[in-house]
Amino acid sequence: MSSVSVSEIAGVSGCMAPESAFVSDGDIEDFEVMHEESCEKGEEFYRDPASGYLVMTRVLHLKRGRCCGSGCRHCPYAHVNVLPDKDTVQKIQMPAMLHIPRSGLASEVTVLMWSGGKDSFLALRAMLQPQGRLHRVGTAGVVLLTTFDAASRMVAHQEVSAREIERQAKHLDVALVGVPLHGSSAVGYVSRLRAALKVVRDFGCTVSGLACGDLHLRDIRKWREEAVGGGLGLGVLYPLWSDCAGSNYLSLSEDLQASGVPCKVTAVTTEDAKRAGAQVGTVYGPALFAALNEAGVDGFGENGEFHTLAQVWEVPRERALAV
Repeated sequence: MSSVSVSEIAGVSGCMAPESAFVSDGDIEDFEVMHEESCEKGEEFYRDPASGYLVMTRVLHLKRGRCCGSGCRHCPYAHVNVLPDKDTVQKIQMPAMLHIPRSGLASEVTVLMWSGGKDSFLALRAMLQPQGRLHRVGTAGVVLLTTFDAASRMVAHQEVSAREIERQAKHLDVALVGVPLHGSSAVGYVSRLRAALKVVRDFGCTVSGLACGDLHLRDIRKWREEAVGGGLGLGVLYPLWSDCAGSNYLSLSEDLQASGVPCKVTAVTTEDAKRAGAQVGTVYGPALFAALNEAGVDGFGENGEFHTLAQVWEVPRERALAV
């Protein structure tokens, strides 16, 4: 074993300081690159360039032969021993399952990109309806996938915590894989998603495709299909898509009302949306939808004007999902 002092490794395993200590710095070498270089040399530790603490490498984890349950940064075992009752979502440093439904998973699943907001929620509802992809297999045929910042544990742009995402999955009893993104890592977004899909496949599932809650933005769709779907070798499904922007907004708004799920505004990015009544804490509904349209703001915030959190726990699961 590498020679290290007790003070350098005391109190933690895998990451030798709170994750908040690992901040991005353009002048430091990327920690993933350092990790891989250390592994190639057979080294058991490397020194984190941001904090100065020592971090266990995959080499040492593999020598130990099991997941220690501490949520180590480079755990090669998908955090299988991080117990759900031990605040898993706050610990994991690599992609890991955060919830497994009581009914288990189907042999073939669709992975739904899940932000926790109204659009991804409506996409799930659409997939479960008679004309939807999941109608026959039900929620056993879907895995929610959420990326979040490894330091703050917040979903980018949404101002929603990973813990709230986990709460959604548990209430809906739908599988959820969490994907921490490290700001100082050169490991690309698609590579992280690939690691997340491996976690799903390790549960014995075939991933048949990805699904996204995009509504009509063609540039976003093009990026998802070329960079994400193409990079992962998967097709991308759009349950809410309309080629005519906004043409399905009324039906989507009605479906959201039918679910009974309140969707709270969590972030507002434009002054026009704020003036129309979109304020953090406001519940999104027909009145706000109409006010946004009248103000010339996309009624669903498709351009990122605002973001929401679907508070699914406020209604029974069966009503929320229309199952």
